[in-house]
Amino acid sequence: MTSPTYAPGVEAYMRRGEQMTAAEAAQRATMRAKKFDTIAVHGLYNMEAALANQGSIIEPGYLSTSQHFENSDHMEAALAYLMPSWTYARIANPTQHYLEETLALLEGYGYAGEVSATVAASGMAAIFMATNPFLMNDGTAGSNDHGPSRPNIVVSAKCYGGTFMLFSQRYAVERGIEVRWVRDPLDVTEWANQIDGNTRLLFGEMPSNPGLAVFDIAALAELAHGHGLPLIVDSTVATPALLRPLEHGADIVVQSLSKTMGSSGMAIAGAIIARHNLPSRVGPDELRANFALYVKLLPLRDHGPGLSPFSSLMILNDLRTLRSKIDHMSRSSEQVAAFLAQHPNVEAAHYPGLPAQAGHAVAQRYLWLADGADDYGKPVNRYGHLMAFTVKGGNLAARRVFDRFQMIWRATDLGRIKSVATIPAISTHQQQGESGRQLAQVPGNLIRLNVGAEHPADIIADLDQALAA
Repeated sequence: MTSPTYAPGVEAYMRRGEQMTAAEAAQRATMRAKKFDTIAVHGLYNMEAALANQGSIIEPGYLSTSQHFENSDHMEAALAYLMPSWTYARIANPTQHYLEETLALLEGYGYAGEVSATVAASGMAAIFMATNPFLMNDGTAGSNDHGPSRPNIVVSAKCYGGTFMLFSQRYAVERGIEVRWVRDPLDVTEWANQIDGNTRLLFGEMPSNPGLAVFDIAALAELAHGHGLPLIVDSTVATPALLRPLEHGADIVVQSLSKTMGSSGMAIAGAIIARHNLPSRVGPDELRANFALYVKLLPLRDHGPGLSPFSSLMILNDLRTLRSKIDHMSRSSEQVAAFLAQHPNVEAAHYPGLPAQAGHAVAQRYLWLADGADDYGKPVNRYGHLMAFTVKGGNLAARRVFDRFQMIWRATDLGRIKSVATIPAISTHQQQGESGRQLAQVPGNLIRLNVGAEHPADIIADLDQALAA
């Protein structure tokens, strides 16, 4: 196939685009040599970029829907993706771009390969856009029907309720995609036994919401790659301040930026962060070469779950102090989890930092505070600020405890700077039904607790008075 020819004016814009791309690549290389906190504060936005934006020290919020072009040649080059541009905010936007570059640098911290990111309107939009491209028709007869050759995905059953519904209803019921649930994500053999010639991807949460389950990322990545499959990890609970799956072999990371990375709770957002040159049994070469960019310019453009520039700006501002917030809230969470683990009215406490937790050794291997040695003189484990506990006495007892909270907020949210709790069986995991909750091991007396930045003594006091009921 011959390459298209363009008018001299369009080619001039192509050359300008090459210069823009080279300048950004140089700045990206500069920032990759910086520490985690510096990346979180600056991203790719430097003094030169500031001078092009009226000297603004903070990344400006471009709230306009579309870009003005110098002339028809500029428009043609931009719309053909022959040069960097933003054209229309459903596809791209400068404020989105600042956020995407910051996320790629943070998730790629410590990873030697190239990383790209694209943002979406929510965490669920990110999960959909990260998985749907692998479910395309591969050209074989019956590949998208209910016959024996229909595609399948292998997924940890210990996942967020919205993820469960996307896979079990939208994919399985509506599209005939077979979802093969892994009950014990720590069991690599169970994962391996689910894979066959029609498998398209492996997907798991690390740690999971709400049960805080973990899995061996490196072992699963090796398994997936041996079959030519991508491993997708939802790392929302950990954030890149504690875990960067790409450096352990994962191919794609999804984040609900609405949660801990957007701890103020001012925006709903999601992100896909992917390494370059990932494996896939289906799709064009562009999908494998730069998955995040492929998604941004094509499927996300056509499905339409773009992130608003204002939300991008809110998330950017929350990211500046990500590592220090995670460190503080994780240290508080260790105290709260220890209190719950010994309370006489608590059946069990679930937190990766508890030695009795199933998978604690795996969590200890993967969950480390970024640059922790700079603060503490040696690397330190941190386990995040999400936990869960089951209340003795059953479902009604859990509801009585929940209703007695005086400072801990009752909401379906997590990742907040304020402590928040929910009962997943009647909220985030309600729609998946009793059988689905049993599969995911989400009992009715389980309370999920997000530990905020309050003093841990005050959080413990509120829990203590509620549990006294």
